[in-house]
Amino acid sequence: MAERKTVSRQRARNILNTADKRTVIVTGDVMLDQFVWGDVARISPEAPVPVVKFQRESFIPGGAANVARNLTALGCPAKMHSVVGRDDTAKKLRALLNADNVDCTKLLTDKSRQTSCKTRIIAQRQQVVRVDRESGANLEPRLAKRLLRSIDNDLVKSRAIVISDYGKGVMTQEFLDELKALGQQHGTWLSLDPKPVHSLDLRALSLITPNRKEAFELAGIGDTTHNANPIKDRNLMRVARELLGKLELKVLLITLGELGMLVCQPGHKPFHIPTLAREVFDVSGAGDTVIGSFTLGIAAGANPVEAAILANHAAGIVVGKLGTATVTPRELLASF
Repeated sequence: MAERKTVSRQRARNILNTADKRTVIVTGDVMLDQFVWGDVARISPEAPVPVVKFQRESFIPGGAANVARNLTALGCPAKMHSVVGRDDTAKKLRALLNADNVDCTKLLTDKSRQTSCKTRIIAQRQQVVRVDRESGANLEPRLAKRLLRSIDNDLVKSRAIVISDYGKGVMTQEFLDELKALGQQHGTWLSLDPKPVHSLDLRALSLITPNRKEAFELAGIGDTTHNANPIKDRNLMRVARELLGKLELKVLLITLGELGMLVCQPGHKPFHIPTLAREVFDVSGAGDTVIGSFTLGIAAGANPVEAAILANHAAGIVVGKLGTATVTPRELLASF
């Protein structure tokens, strides 16, 4: 039977209705995103920098935690498996995740770690500067084992795992290898958003979701050509073939910004999905929305192209919002 390459509103509704009965495990690096909002009216007399007059601040779960809240916003139960410090940032993060209906009972505490926090100073809708407070040390072996045990215990009730690697110490090669083994043992779908600067063996995962730049870096190929039609972009097609073959993936989803997405599967022709974004206010967190909504689709029984179309619609909505945003089922269905 041929793979369906369109999604009607009714089909999208059916996928979402099924997703609310599925649980997706999310693991990797969690963080807290802090936004400090203000106005700029003058330059500092102390240095050639703007003076931001504080108006308000807001806090949003970031990294793997943002993937989890994207899932629950769409009605899919999400279980957060990660490690935080014993600090006020962790308390704030837990409270926000609970408010977003994310199950964070398996969020472990390590008193020696600092919970990652990214503070963005924003004036007149423009980011002025970002301050990162974090620990990049790898997890202690005993904590990594505890985390793997808790994931293994929850895999009985889950069909998919999303792995968010931000290079903050949770996702080591040993940890990823253990996750692959668990996934193979339980027949679980494994999605990962790769960071080429953090070199990991990505072979035998179900899905990776690099952007164009990351895909070329992973393939070790220079990006010298650009074509408005990705299917006719010879270099991009070469990268897709290299990654699919070398990494033994089920699906390679390359995000292409204003050009949309490219869905690549072994034995299938690459399928291009044009972007649906009308206005782009903020792309922060859009990758979390893509991998979360795609994996939700797979867990709910969608084929990879249907899942990618769903993710493309979700991404088109979040980039039209300011800040690290999520999508509701009502918004998603209205876009079809």
